[in-house]
Amino acid sequence: MKDVVLLEKSELTAGSTWHAAGLTTYFHPGINLKKIHYASIKLYEKLEEETGQVVGFHQPGSIRIATTPVRVDEFKYQMTRTGWHATEQYIIGPEKIQEMFPLLNMNKILAGLYNPGDGHIDPYSLTMALASGARKYGALLKYPAPVTSLKPRSDGTWDVETPQGSMRANRIVNAAGLWAREVGKMVGLEHPLIPVQHQYVVTSTIPEVKALKRELPVLRDLEGSYYLRQERDGLLFGPYESQEKMKVQDAWVTNGVPPGFGKELFESDLDRIMEHVEAAMEMVPVLKKADIINIVNGPITYSPDILPMVGPHQGVRNYWVAIGFGYGIIHAGGVGKYLSDWILHGEPPFDLIELDPNRYGKWTTTQYTEAKARESYGFNNIVGYPKEERFAGRPTQRVSGLYKTLESKCSMGFHAGWEQPHWFYKPGQDTQYRPSFRRTNWFEPVGSEYKQVMQKVGVIDLSPFGKFNVKGQDSVRLLDHLFANVIPKVGFTNISHMLTPKGRVYAELTVSHQTPGEFLLITGSGSELHDLRWIEEEAVNGGYNVEIKNITDELGVLGVAGPHARKVLQKLTTEDLSDDVFKFLQTKSLKVSDIPVTAIRISYTGELGWELYHRREDSAALYDAIMNAGQEEGIDNFGTYAMNVLRLEKAFRAWGSEMNCDTNPLEAGLEYFIKLNKPADFIGKQALKQIKAKGLKRRLVCLTLATDDVDPEGNESIWYDGKVVGNTTSGSYSYSIQKSLAFAYVPVELSKVGQQVEVELLGKNYLASIIQEPLVLTEPTRNRLWKKSGKDKI
Repeated sequence: MKDVVLLEKSELTAGSTWHAAGLTTYFHPGINLKKIHYASIKLYEKLEEETGQVVGFHQPGSIRIATTPVRVDEFKYQMTRTGWHATEQYIIGPEKIQEMFPLLNMNKILAGLYNPGDGHIDPYSLTMALASGARKYGALLKYPAPVTSLKPRSDGTWDVETPQGSMRANRIVNAAGLWAREVGKMVGLEHPLIPVQHQYVVTSTIPEVKALKRELPVLRDLEGSYYLRQERDGLLFGPYESQEKMKVQDAWVTNGVPPGFGKELFESDLDRIMEHVEAAMEMVPVLKKADIINIVNGPITYSPDILPMVGPHQGVRNYWVAIGFGYGIIHAGGVGKYLSDWILHGEPPFDLIELDPNRYGKWTTTQYTEAKARESYGFNNIVGYPKEERFAGRPTQRVSGLYKTLESKCSMGFHAGWEQPHWFYKPGQDTQYRPSFRRTNWFEPVGSEYKQVMQKVGVIDLSPFGKFNVKGQDSVRLLDHLFANVIPKVGFTNISHMLTPKGRVYAELTVSHQTPGEFLLITGSGSELHDLRWIEEEAVNGGYNVEIKNITDELGVLGVAGPHARKVLQKLTTEDLSDDVFKFLQTKSLKVSDIPVTAIRISYTGELGWELYHRREDSAALYDAIMNAGQEEGIDNFGTYAMNVLRLEKAFRAWGSEMNCDTNPLEAGLEYFIKLNKPADFIGKQALKQIKAKGLKRRLVCLTLATDDVDPEGNESIWYDGKVVGNTTSGSYSYSIQKSLAFAYVPVELSKVGQQVEVELLGKNYLASIIQEPLVLTEPTRNRLWKKSGKDKI
């Protein structure tokens, strides 16, 4: 795309770039963010050759230091996730660390996580080289050209105004760094971004550094919470202070970034970072004698979770963002490519839902953003556990009608602003949140909840689901174009997938046809605005006459599941809930204890169950009525951890794990839901026909494995014959067979039932067998088989 214009407010590198420490690393705990890091480094390596500009790229490698046993576990956990990536990464022992970084005090060092291609680059030179390359390929860079207003036009284009005049744009990308909030406000959006102060220290020449034969690798001392690298013949180190000590630029949050700010710095504050300075002196003793020649204290923009926001924004046409970069240098190259590919091809090149700008919503207040940015900055080097929860800024206004009732009985998880029970504790049980790489204090409570649903009846708060109402004369036509499944008849529900033009799984929703032409669409909490944006965009682009309403915050949802679910609910309604009258996947409007609900006979547990959609303010009354009615049946609560075990045993796929924009529905085993022969030309249909004709290279399989005290989570490497051949997508302990259970992608030739492979968990390979799925038959299937065998006997 040649007709691209960059409007720069003052001059290139003003803001955060010019004072950045310039670190580049292949490492990232996120799976697909590794690809962004990889793309950046590969681009920077060839930039000088391509543009003729020197970029000052040093690649001495980097070592993350472990000084505690739990850090060594974390490194092993990260290593299990690196085998199926292009990134080079190794765990190295103290001897190798000392050889590579001879200035270290080795007393406490247990291990290192080593990335050979890591290093640092000069941010100014990098920017100039990128600018030169952009011009070479036809882009126009204008500066100084501050944008003064953005006006949307009815055809989806924009009028962009600057002091030099205005221009028309097909789409705009907000990449305004420190000023991203100000630009967002021009289009009526409040982007959750906060400027924080980050300091780093540069020393004068240190004789021991000068005497070295080769450049030191970049060091990250995780317990000391700082990075340290060689800067000419001295050292540069940058600490991340605790959330109590770090400083947010509050005045900018209230009044905006000063209009003239460009290449200024804040006053340094050595007291704030003194404990980190001392930790660095202990780890690298030559620092004790070194003179400090410079303390840099400049602004960096933080989003609540430190991850940037990248992609198109829901609610505003043709407005894209690339904002909130806490690590702008390492993300720049990869994100530039990612966004360009998405803009050119109409879909993301791979899945990065964790960077979706639509993960935030109206619930993201300034107070929340500030509390989270503090926490994220302070937790920069905290141990990254599976199932991690962070508690700052919670709860938001997004609490279900059951929050007050349940908060003292369970451990809550955070889902797109909502609080949702993960697991419940009983009197005498450990109620603390104790994350671990191994089985922890929720292992037994989750087992009890699992048994509760399999043997009796359980209730779960599902209010965080994303919920949309779609109606209008073209609603059936729009949904037929969006979804690969057929449109359900009135009074019925089905599971449907939205695919991308290349046939990847963009989303999974349940579609309920409530009255002719009116639909209730349900998606997972993390996908709410991600899916809504796609639906709205297709509706506008195709000129469909429909009304789409996001009713997520208006409706509460209760799931009731287990063999006694019908018995309990029947006490509270006059509607006949018997199997022949209220069939699986039917939807009806009825009253439960005089409260109006939309009841859908469906359950992600795979057991007999209903989801009850109701007004959020009725949640507590509805819950109380159901709990009281179920006393005789031994009713109790269950949370999302138990639901995850139940759905894995039934071989239900989860969007974001088994399927996403990295997978097609055929390899994910979703053929049943994909109707290639339906008349409508749904998005992705042609691509899917080609995929089918070519044949699949890999398949999703179900594995069981016996471990000791660790269970698969997802994203672990699968080994066969000494090589990594695939990866798990999700996993847990199965309480029915008392072994671990996982979904995994493996090459087609290794996908047969009975095939053995190995799953790597915490540095050890465990033998795993592919099983016939599902491990446990769903209730509707058991019911059908029972009826069939009964009739045969007759």
